[in-house]
Amino acid sequence: MTVTTDLMSYDEALELFDPVMGLEVHVELNTATKMFCGCPTEFGAPPNTQVCPVCLGLPGALPAVNGRAVESAIRIGLALGCDIAPWCRFARKNYFYPDMPKDFQTSQYDEPIATDGALEVEVEGQTFRVEIERAHMEEDTGKSSHVGVSGRIHGADYSIVDYNRAGIPLIEIVTKPIEGAGRLAPQVARAYVGQLRDLLRALGVSDVRMEQGSLRCDANVSLRRHGVTPYGLRTETKNVNSLRSVERALTYEICRQAAILDGGGKVTQETRHWHEDTGVTTSGRSKEEAEDYRYFPEPDLVPIAPSDAWVEELRATLPEPPSLHRRRLFEAWGFTEMEFRDVLGAGALHLVEATVGAGTTPAAARKWWLGELARRARETEVELEALPITPAQVAGVQALVDAGTVNDKLAREVIDGVLAGEGAPEEVVDRRGLAVVSDDSALGAAVDRAIEANPGVAEKIRGGKVAAAGALIGAVMKEMRGQADAGRVRELILQRLGQ
Repeated sequence: MTVTTDLMSYDEALELFDPVMGLEVHVELNTATKMFCGCPTEFGAPPNTQVCPVCLGLPGALPAVNGRAVESAIRIGLALGCDIAPWCRFARKNYFYPDMPKDFQTSQYDEPIATDGALEVEVEGQTFRVEIERAHMEEDTGKSSHVGVSGRIHGADYSIVDYNRAGIPLIEIVTKPIEGAGRLAPQVARAYVGQLRDLLRALGVSDVRMEQGSLRCDANVSLRRHGVTPYGLRTETKNVNSLRSVERALTYEICRQAAILDGGGKVTQETRHWHEDTGVTTSGRSKEEAEDYRYFPEPDLVPIAPSDAWVEELRATLPEPPSLHRRRLFEAWGFTEMEFRDVLGAGALHLVEATVGAGTTPAAARKWWLGELARRARETEVELEALPITPAQVAGVQALVDAGTVNDKLAREVIDGVLAGEGAPEEVVDRRGLAVVSDDSALGAAVDRAIEANPGVAEKIRGGKVAAAGALIGAVMKEMRGQADAGRVRELILQRLGQ
């Protein structure tokens, strides 16, 4: 795809404009059945095998609300500090799309189940309070696939639709305008989505797998010149499905809109598509206003009126508030503020926590996730949690290091094997023959050969320069392909050379 859009540098854009953001996060709930029918919600099932007259919108089919989904919606609202509506109802949101089998989406409009909450996020040592406007219930659409070179509807040879996803319960969490973040705006957005994901995971209401679409972000942004009060026209980049992409897409839009506005042009209010491979957004469709959807109350569903007792019962099930949770872990793990901030910035809090829970130390868990595994994630351009390795496996790798079965270098090869699907860390060690050699006879023979091949170095050591042993250790390690116990090798070298 060729894109010729002019861009202003990010620094220059921030010198001229204030970015104003709005984030809409769609969360697929992990209920066993759909929002308004009993169809299963298993991910990855063969296309169009989890459908029925209700979710296909066939004539005469009547919906019934999934009580577990309402329960999850209330818990999400409470966890975000929202007010829970004592009475609310569904509405029909009318628009035509091929992946909408009913030609309308059952959603909530002016009577959402939760309103007026907030989530605090930390970026570079600063705390930003992101205000939540509403969290409402709705159903997901089906999924269209456009077959052709571009993968987009334009230029496709044909399109196919899978309605398995149609009707899966969704919660849409909408922020109020996020102002004042300045140059940190894209990072604040990323931190917000990341923290929201952690909270939803802690609530147990969704698997929040962004790469599978169970958590998706629509990122709105507009620019206004410094000192100017009215908001500018906004764009909405749809269905951004990774934390990294949220930050990159917003940064791109800020630079693109700044170039348009500074050149005397006008930003078009529209939806846009994010292209992960090229790092750009492209035009989607003009953005409808609420009246264009012709909302009206859903006549086939009764209103929802959660009792105070039920709401309080659900409040009692909430996990530890995110800020207290972070503070507790920070104090328990003994990280410096910078080290802990790096964990948060990498979106790795839950990964480190789960790895510690699997039996390793916080320092070791942090080392692997923010070091070797973060590098692998960058190289493959995926989120850390999308790597095919679990916290328990990472703890297993560290356990092998602690037991002396492998050293750090070999541990990286173990990780190679786990990521390649070769099984648990212990299986990879056996399959690849990675265990450290600690047998004295084998090590001693290698040490003798190293001494014989490096007489000058040996003489220095005999003369008391034990630091020179490093050269002989390196020679032994090279001969044994890194599988020698370096500490034992050093001991043998010094013994043989009278030190």
